[in-house]
Amino acid sequence: MEITTLFFYFASFLFIVLFKSLIKNFLFPSNGKQLPLPPGSMGYPYIGETFQMYSQDPSLFFANKIKRYGAMFKSHILGCPCVMISSPEAAKFVLNKSQLFKPTFPASKERMLGKQAIFFHQGNYHANLRRLVLRSFMPEAIKSIVPNIESIAQTCLKSWDGNLITTYLEMKTFTFNVALLSIFGKDEILYREDLKRCYYTLEKGYNSMPINLPGTLFHKAMKARKELAQILEQIISTRRCKKQVYNDLLASFMDEKAGLSDEQISDNIIGVIFAARDTTASVLTWIVKYLGENPSVLESVTEEQMSIIKGKQENGEEIGLNWEDTKNMPITSRVIQETLRVASILSFTFREATEDVEYQGYLIPKGWKVLPLFRNIHHSPENFKEPEKFDPSRFEVIIVTELVHSQIPVFFFFFFLCPLLFKVHTLIDSVNNFGRLLQNLILSCHLEMGSMHVLAMN
Repeated sequence: MEITTLFFYFASFLFIVLFKSLIKNFLFPSNGKQLPLPPGSMGYPYIGETFQMYSQDPSLFFANKIKRYGAMFKSHILGCPCVMISSPEAAKFVLNKSQLFKPTFPASKERMLGKQAIFFHQGNYHANLRRLVLRSFMPEAIKSIVPNIESIAQTCLKSWDGNLITTYLEMKTFTFNVALLSIFGKDEILYREDLKRCYYTLEKGYNSMPINLPGTLFHKAMKARKELAQILEQIISTRRCKKQVYNDLLASFMDEKAGLSDEQISDNIIGVIFAARDTTASVLTWIVKYLGENPSVLESVTEEQMSIIKGKQENGEEIGLNWEDTKNMPITSRVIQETLRVASILSFTFREATEDVEYQGYLIPKGWKVLPLFRNIHHSPENFKEPEKFDPSRFEVIIVTELVHSQIPVFFFFFFLCPLLFKVHTLIDSVNNFGRLLQNLILSCHLEMGSMHVLAMN
């Protein structure tokens, strides 16, 4: 009995030693330079500090870490060892050194969006996908669907009339419908409800713990992901049978010259919907909030929009948008820029070190995720005067080249990362001036950021 007990204790001790050794080798790999890892804490095995981050405002979580450890620290979230950076210089270093840091997501995100999606690749495949997306979202292509986007915006406004609405949910519906329009053209109405049902379930599980057990949000999301892929396969098959000429993103992906398999097409369609929807809706919602809180800014934007409408009426032109009108909206553009800065919809992005990297005397091990913390950069008084104040006039005079090469280049890179697919204004004469203004802003946000979304795919 005593021998059995001693053996049990010895085996337990050996297991603990081996387990700690494995964890140490994984999280703290040895290197010839013997450089230290950045300061910070790794939390519990596997779980890391994911619960701590999501149990509070992530911005507060990061702010407390920065206060304790400085602008560069280590952590462990979503199953990945990470290095967080919160200075413009460090962010610029990581984002500009593509040979050292590749775009990446946690494995659970790749499974959910699809491993063939453009976000997870580099090289020739990435370049080919980027070219196909550019073809569908350049101004020449967008111009042709402006009336359809206007129609979607009008339908949204009419559905809100006299009703109490949740702005964010309504904006998500709008951006989802516009995304489907750009992907499937006028056929989108045929698939809208089925795609919406599956995607909404997928979306709910996107930021959940990656535990694939029945009843969990992640499990439900993965089931919805499978059904979503089946619906897309059916759409692709139907198109091949019809043999009609289409001018949308799906047609671009299905072109024989594109050389994409059905799985690659499906993964990238889901990726585009993901990129188009939530961030756009968030920006639009914050714009409405900030305009409501800043009457003088609202008045300036309204005057700008009304002056364009008045000019069209005086010249006998149609009230609807034309492409040139969008170039005469500097105040509206600045409102969108300042909203992106203050709201910082994208708190951080993932990069992965492709090799051991030394930065500021610390080691960033190969395979570790690196997260530039955009929100903390945008709200630092070292980068923006009175950062918590909503002040679009800060963008009235701005020298882009100076910013790109000095203190806040990440702010402009954040523009590129912001996944807003379209940028289209509409100037529709409505009974309610605010309704018209809101519609202008809805489509203006798409127009202001459209080409920048494509640049994010670099």
